[in-house]
Amino acid sequence: MQRRDFLQLAGLGGGAIFSASLAGCASAGRPQDEFYFVQLSDAHWGFQGPPNPDARGTLPKAVAAVNALPKPPDFIVFTGDLTHTTDDPAERRRRMAEFKQIVGELQVKTQRFMPGEHDAALDRGAAFKEMFGDTYFRFDHRGVHFMALDNVSDRGTTLGPEQLAWMQAELAKLDPEAPLVVLAHRPLFPLVPRWDWHTRDGEQALALLMPHQNVTVFYGHIHQEHHQMTGHIAHHSTRSLMFPLPAPGTADKPLPVAWDPAAPYRGLGWREVEVEGARTERIEHGVGPA
Repeated sequence: MQRRDFLQLAGLGGGAIFSASLAGCASAGRPQDEFYFVQLSDAHWGFQGPPNPDARGTLPKAVAAVNALPKPPDFIVFTGDLTHTTDDPAERRRRMAEFKQIVGELQVKTQRFMPGEHDAALDRGAAFKEMFGDTYFRFDHRGVHFMALDNVSDRGTTLGPEQLAWMQAELAKLDPEAPLVVLAHRPLFPLVPRWDWHTRDGEQALALLMPHQNVTVFYGHIHQEHHQMTGHIAHHSTRSLMFPLPAPGTADKPLPVAWDPAAPYRGLGWREVEVEGARTERIEHGVGPA
C-alpha cells in the first residue's frame, strides 16, 4: 500500500498520519518485506446506552470498512474489550460468540485476539480462553517480532510474576536490534492510575523491554488516540469502536463522552499500521461516514 493510498483512506474518518523510527529491520528496503496490519479495540459488544444509540451497528460498520480496503492487511489484531462486562457467565459467553460471528465476516484469514478487563477480569480469562485461546503470546511476521501481553485477567491490573518471567525468557531469544511490536490492552506506563489507566507492574515490563532498541507499543483501553514516550519506547493508543472517553485526567471519572447527534460516530475508529523498511506509518480511521 502506497502513501497516497493512506492519504486517500484518511478521508474515511479524518484521521491523522504518524511516523516513527523503527530502525534496525534486517531486511529493510525489500518490497516483499513491506506489510501492514489493522488494530481494532474496545468493541464492547453487548453495551447498551445513550453514549451509542447505534451500539449494535458500529462493529459491523468497522468490519465492512476493513473489508473495503483496496488491499487486505496481512493480519488483524483485537486489543481487548471485545465484549462489555457482565456478571452472568452464560451472557459473557453469548456475547463472545456473537462477537466472534460478526468478525468472522472479515475477509482476512489471520486474526489475533487479546482480552480486555471487560472480557477477563471477572473470571481470570476463563471464558476468553475457551473462545479465543491464550491471553498472552508471541509471534513473528516478516522480520518483525510481536509480543501480546495480558494486563487485564488479574483484577489488580498487573501482568504478574509468571508473565514477567515469560517475557524475560522470550525477549532473551530476540536480537535486541530487531524491530519489536508490543500489544497490550491497558497502557504499560502510569497514564492516569486513579482511572485504572496503568499497569501496576508495568515499570518492570518496560525495564525488560529497554535493552531492545526498536520497540513500539500499541494499546487500547483509553478509547482515544494518545502518544507517549518512555525513553526510546513509543506508546500509541487507538480509538474505541463503541464510545470515546475524556482526555486523560480531565474529569473525576472516565465516563463515556455523550453521543453528539450532529456528529455521530465522532471519536470512534480503528488503526492501520504499515511497516515499510525501517519506518512505520499509522493512520486512524473513523467508523461512520466522513
